[in-house]
Amino acid sequence: MKPFDFVQPTTTDAVLAALVEHSSNVRILCGGTDYVVELKYVAQSPGVVVDVSRLEDLKGIELTDAGLRIGAGVTHSEIMADPLIAEHAPAMIDAAHTVGAVQTRNLGTLGGNLVTCVPSMDSGPTLLALDAQVTILGPKGTRQIDLSKFFVGVRKTALEPDELLLEVIIPKDNLGKPAGFIKFGLRKGQALALVNAASAFWVDDGKFKDVRIALGAVAPVVMRAIKAEAHLEGQAISLELIDEAAKLSIDEAKPIDDFRASKEYRNSLIEVGARRTLQAVLDLANG
Repeated sequence: MKPFDFVQPTTTDAVLAALVEHSSNVRILCGGTDYVVELKYVAQSPGVVVDVSRLEDLKGIELTDAGLRIGAGVTHSEIMADPLIAEHAPAMIDAAHTVGAVQTRNLGTLGGNLVTCVPSMDSGPTLLALDAQVTILGPKGTRQIDLSKFFVGVRKTALEPDELLLEVIIPKDNLGKPAGFIKFGLRKGQALALVNAASAFWVDDGKFKDVRIALGAVAPVVMRAIKAEAHLEGQAISLELIDEAAKLSIDEAKPIDDFRASKEYRNSLIEVGARRTLQAVLDLANG
C-alpha cells in the first residue's frame, strides 16, 4: 500500500474544505468495502483520503416532502432492516440482500455502491426503476440530478472532484410503486452480477403506466430499456406483451464476452430478468 494523508472531518463544511484544498489528488472513504481493497494495489498514492463515515448529514432514512430520503452513508444492512424501506420501496431490500456477505453489507454504503459506479452494482437498477434522484453537495451549494444522469461511464460519475454525494431520494409519486429485482450470478452469494434487472410500473385501468425496466452489468453503466418500456406503456396488460418487451430489452443492451459469461448467455439472462421482474411487478400490483 502506498503512503497517503488521512483526514476525518466531522462536518460537511470541513469535508468540503478538504476536498477543495486537495481536489487534484483526493479520494473519499466511507464504508471502504471497495476502496480499502483498491488501496492495497494502486500504483500511485491517492494523496489524501477524506473519511466521511462520521458525517451525520449522510445518515438516516426518512420521509420528506420530496419523497423517501436515504442518506448516502446508510449501509445495506440498515436498508434491509428499515420499516420505511419495507413499506415504500421493498425491492431495495431484495437488492441489498445480494450485496456481498453480511460483513460487507454491515460496512458498505448505498452512496459508496453508486459512486463506485461499476456496471454490475446491485443497488442501481432498482433505484433507476423508481426514478431516484441524488443530491450532490459542493462548494457552491447543493444540486439535484436524476440518477440516470449521475452514471457517466465505468467508474465515472457526474461528481466533480470537490463534490460529495449527500443523499438519494425516491420521489414522493413513486413511493409504493410495485417493483421487482433479480440478480444472476455464478453463485448465490458474494458474486458480481452477470446480469441484474429491475422493473416497476403502475396498473391503471388494466393498462401499463409509467413503465421502467432497468438493467445492470449489460452496458458501461446501469441503463434503462427505453424501447421495451415504450412497448408496454399505455397498453392493456398481458403476458404476451411482457414477453415481447423482455425480448426487446436485449436489443438495447450491450453485454460483453468475458471470463464469467458470454455475450449470448448474458442476452438470455437479460430476457429472463426483464420477464421475471415484470411478472413480479404484475403479481404485486394484483395483490
